[in-house]
Amino acid sequence: MSAGNAHPYSWSSIINGKYDGEAISRLGYPAVAAYLNANQDTLGLPDARVTHVWTQDAGISKSIAASSGIEHVVEKMEDIIGNVDAVILARDDAEFHVEMARPFIEAGVPIFIDKPLAVSQPDLDWFAQQEAAGKFIMSCSSMRYANECRVVKQELTSLGKLELVTAVGKKDWLKYGVHMIEAMFATLDDPKVATVQHTGEKGKDVVHIVFENGLPATIHLFMDISGTFQLTFFGQQAWRMADIKNSYSMFRDNIIEFIRGVKDGRSRLDFAKTVNIINVIIAAEKSREAGGEIIYLK
Repeated sequence: MSAGNAHPYSWSSIINGKYDGEAISRLGYPAVAAYLNANQDTLGLPDARVTHVWTQDAGISKSIAASSGIEHVVEKMEDIIGNVDAVILARDDAEFHVEMARPFIEAGVPIFIDKPLAVSQPDLDWFAQQEAAGKFIMSCSSMRYANECRVVKQELTSLGKLELVTAVGKKDWLKYGVHMIEAMFATLDDPKVATVQHTGEKGKDVVHIVFENGLPATIHLFMDISGTFQLTFFGQQAWRMADIKNSYSMFRDNIIEFIRGVKDGRSRLDFAKTVNIINVIIAAEKSREAGGEIIYLK
């Protein structure tokens, strides 16, 4: 479990249909308890159950197990192998993803890896090689499944020719930039990217993207800004905004898609779409480090 990320609690509760709201709030995640409280009637998924949990701290593992009704707390993460059909790696610190995912991938266990999959080219290349070899790897931001963006997506044609897309969000680029990119790209049917340029500064990230079809987009991610995650799509005839607030529904849909993929034997999310998104994250950081150099993507 990584700092500030309550997914081990919330995702287990969404799947198993059980949670301890008071305990989750005491641990510092009252917003998670609030959306679980508000959605009690849809908690629990019929086709899956979280049966095993491991974290780096036995106390945390036991707390998650007690809150979500998980039967088995294991001492080593490798102990899960052979006892489950799939694994969710619910850490969002990408620098540990290869190390932690490797045992499961090499054992052929289908895995969902929390966003971002990677923030370095060698790590991304390793995952791409594994996926190309037939390993089941799914990774994305749940904002790919945000209902607010899907409402905009169904109305895109009414906007006329798109001229500009903007996104505004909070926190840092390497962990949270993926949210804005995923939501934007999914709404636009995952277009290919021509260039990426970072024109802001660390903590006040401004990233300019030009898609291969010529459409420009900007992402503004500020550490100390107020507000939620917002995307605006400007056409020649009209415009629409997606103000993303319903975390529960997008988490639930994301988990359902992973479970459906496990049942089908292959991820329902084309891995090339994930590579396209992670390439933008890496390119923007490279541009920032190079003083705003334009990065050309193939």
